[in-house]
Amino acid sequence: MTELTSWVPEGVDLERPSAARLYDYLLGGAHNFAHDRELAHRFLKAQPNAREIARHNRAFLRRGVLFMIDHGVRQFLDLGSGIPTVGNVHEIAQQADPGARVVYVDYEEVAHAHSALLLADNPLADIVQADLTRPGDVLGAPATQALDFTQPIGLIMAGVFHFVAPDRDPAGVIAAYRDAVAPGSWLVFSQFTRDLMPAEMDRVVEVMKSSRDQMYPRGRAEITALVDGFDIVEPGVVPTAAWRPEPGLDDWADPRRSGILACVGRKR
Repeated sequence: MTELTSWVPEGVDLERPSAARLYDYLLGGAHNFAHDRELAHRFLKAQPNAREIARHNRAFLRRGVLFMIDHGVRQFLDLGSGIPTVGNVHEIAQQADPGARVVYVDYEEVAHAHSALLLADNPLADIVQADLTRPGDVLGAPATQALDFTQPIGLIMAGVFHFVAPDRDPAGVIAAYRDAVAPGSWLVFSQFTRDLMPAEMDRVVEVMKSSRDQMYPRGRAEITALVDGFDIVEPGVVPTAAWRPEPGLDDWADPRRSGILACVGRKR
């Protein structure tokens, strides 16, 4: 039976799974469909730690947002934000400071529709439906323009750039956002890598070829090059679970099981 609810936008192809809905499923969300769950089951077969990887990426996002809050950032641009689940950027930031402003960006229809519903009564949070690899569209959107680009902005690219193909000029895309924000702005970045679990990652890449979002894992050196222009803070480019973990909450005997490399940097 076709799954339909009031928040599903008209015309969405429910038979073509998406990365946003896959991630929602791995995090325990409810905004996914049968084909997304079938993809998730194959993803889990290829990478049995997938739920833990998703959870640790989400925990890294939380720590990154709070780190930026501690360094005075009160406005955030979350690129490739996905489908809202517990622990969204606006929840984290506005709990720390109710005046924090957040703009989400995602091209996926369900992510946009559900975000719009969730944020309808929040005047300091908004969603832009746009392709993050087209910075002009994102930066020119009215919601984005509501941010104060003369003040530091927290750029968030968490778990999204492994979906940006090399021919889309990922370094140029990141540079466009970097150049648009004021000095003293921050970047929170994470993406899948082959450095930690190469065999599992190769299997995941094959699984994702049947979705609308193919994957392009990158090594530490490639990620370091992508974030050029940001001064990366300690501990550098590391597995998500190893980025300033909270004792007792984010410990793993082997952080390499994170599957994803992460870093935080400040624009010079």
